[in-house]
Amino acid sequence: MIKSRICQILGIEYPVFQGGMAWVADASLAAAVSNAGGLGLISAINAGTEAVRAEIRKCRELTDKPFGVNLMLQAPNVEEVAQMIVEEGVKIVTTGAGSPVRFMEAWKAAGIKVIPVVPSVALALKMQRAGADAIVAEGAESGGHVGELHTMPLIPQIVDAVDIPVVAAGGICDGRGAAAAFMLGAEGVQVGTRFLVATECNVHPRYKENILKATDISTTVTGKSLGHPVRSLKTPFSREFAKMESDPTVRPEDILAFGTGSLRKAVQEGDEYGSYMAGECAGLVRAEEPAKAIVEDLILGAEKVIREFVNSHLA
Repeated sequence: MIKSRICQILGIEYPVFQGGMAWVADASLAAAVSNAGGLGLISAINAGTEAVRAEIRKCRELTDKPFGVNLMLQAPNVEEVAQMIVEEGVKIVTTGAGSPVRFMEAWKAAGIKVIPVVPSVALALKMQRAGADAIVAEGAESGGHVGELHTMPLIPQIVDAVDIPVVAAGGICDGRGAAAAFMLGAEGVQVGTRFLVATECNVHPRYKENILKATDISTTVTGKSLGHPVRSLKTPFSREFAKMESDPTVRPEDILAFGTGSLRKAVQEGDEYGSYMAGECAGLVRAEEPAKAIVEDLILGAEKVIREFVNSHLA
């Protein structure tokens, strides 16, 4: 069985993180992943601080295994959520969209394991100096907000630069992707897109249907000109967004207004003018199945790939 420092640090069975997807990652999904031996995460962008508190408490009713909260540092209620996490006794936090340095002292004093999501070596080094327990290195193949560097070259460069464990993210969907990440030096994998179609994931059925119908060319990145690139499925919304973005007569604030609330529309309403965030690996997602089956496929699949390669090529 594949084990790593991540398993020891967090007390989990398998080095698999479920992405803390905004409006998606709730108690139901997080508990299912944690019960399967991975690390389930609750998004802190789910309808306000008290709503997130309720999800944390619900998750504790559904699992006695470790789980965490993902905090987007650009959220307007970030200070409230950062304090609420301490109040609720959450023991694992992942962060995105910035630096969590201003919260590190309080979190570490509360015994919280802090795992920032980073898109570059420079930020990974900064987080290590700040006291992070591990790093999620996320390549541009991922769904949602993305950086410039891609997973294959990013992971080994961060692994070489830091001493703390690195979890690979971005385009990882099955055992083959997980095996590749481990060979690049990662000690765990974070997966988002495939968990969108987990049985326990409460997104609108149309969201799941769109993921299952996706091919290798079904995603696009919009928002680069605004400084906020986002990868999502090609839909009427993403096409209109791209059209507005390329039109010099359209003001940036009008484009941003058009996109406001679009993820919630996709997740909760299945609206065609919602933003169906998904990674490039969406074309590899072929069935809705329980979170347990997904977690086991990632790890057992990786073991199978590695074993077969050794037996075939190193005999």
